[in-house]
Amino acid sequence: MRNASKVRDLVSPGVYYKVTHGMGLKIVPTSQLDWPPPYKEATEKYSQQVVLSRDHRSLLGYVAGLPFPFLDPNDPDVATKIEWNLTFHPLLSDDYDLRYYECHIENTTPNEAPDPYAYTSFGHYAGYSLVGRTEVEPLPVDPDFKTSGRVWLSAIYPELSPAELRGTGIIRYRYADELRGDDQWSYNPKNRRVRRLNESLNTTATGYGAWNPDHYAGFNAKPETYDYKFLGERQLLASVHSEHVPAITCQTDGGASSCPEDWELRHVYIVEATPRAGIVDALQSKNVLYVDTEAWFTPYVDTYDRRGELFQNYLFWSTFRDRPVPDARVAIYPFKRQFIVAAASTDVQSGASSVCYLPGQETPERETWYINMGSVDKNFFTTQAMRNAADAGGF
Repeated sequence: MRNASKVRDLVSPGVYYKVTHGMGLKIVPTSQLDWPPPYKEATEKYSQQVVLSRDHRSLLGYVAGLPFPFLDPNDPDVATKIEWNLTFHPLLSDDYDLRYYECHIENTTPNEAPDPYAYTSFGHYAGYSLVGRTEVEPLPVDPDFKTSGRVWLSAIYPELSPAELRGTGIIRYRYADELRGDDQWSYNPKNRRVRRLNESLNTTATGYGAWNPDHYAGFNAKPETYDYKFLGERQLLASVHSEHVPAITCQTDGGASSCPEDWELRHVYIVEATPRAGIVDALQSKNVLYVDTEAWFTPYVDTYDRRGELFQNYLFWSTFRDRPVPDARVAIYPFKRQFIVAAASTDVQSGASSVCYLPGQETPERETWYINMGSVDKNFFTTQAMRNAADAGGF
């Protein structure tokens, strides 16, 4: 882009890479975001009792809402508190079911053959929280938490395309015990096998461009397994009031993003997350998180390789409405809330980029996002449910 230099100091290095490679930004005035009223009420009710553990890593006294609504940049634990706010952010507090989303892989590396899995689509990307619930019974904590210790459950299944991968899926459990890693399983319908996955896979690409499980939602690693450093706060550009739903494909960067789209100045905390030695064997030497202080979400994350060089950029476009799409008939809310409408992961060293559209541009389900509507329960997050979905051909 000819005018890329004008935004160099207003975005992260990873986003700047995308701008210099053709992603266009439409700069608009800043607009306000707000939390869902039940989440705001839970924050007011419970946040005063929340503290960090004696080792300054774990969260104690948390029930629901934002753990730390009032932050002091001079607090030596401010970076850790920001990370816990990200963990229990207001976007998805109870449950969610993202249906029929799709991802397109663009390889911009010269002389490279096209990726055979250049288009992927999925039936569900779903989650269920056992703590921090604010809108759907049981409130505010699922009784199962006391016996299982599970904080949240997530699932991606069944894969619908390409045909070679149809029916595959992944389930993941996160636990409150800081010493217990995530439980994860995958299913392969070809041999009808459920396989337990090693945690080391969470920091590596899954094959869909440069995505990996610890970055599906910005930064999704187990908080206690990283060290955090506060790098400061700035006014930076982000796309949080996206105009286009479904998102449009950028025509000026080879389809490696969604553009042109509305971007505005946002107040952002910048935090460095470094894997703890002996705890996490990550590909990345560090993650730099850019945290919107109203949304409590990361509009983008940059990662750096073990040599300290820029490695990957994870970029998210969101919108703030009372429904995910203008013509929604079911997913309609009594207040505005945030919806992620597109996401891009880019390996800045290879040029590969994967862009996901939520809702998908070619799929039949147009409402896509069902947030805090009780659309999934704990039974959805079992290996048997994952197998059943594959055997049924999707749904």
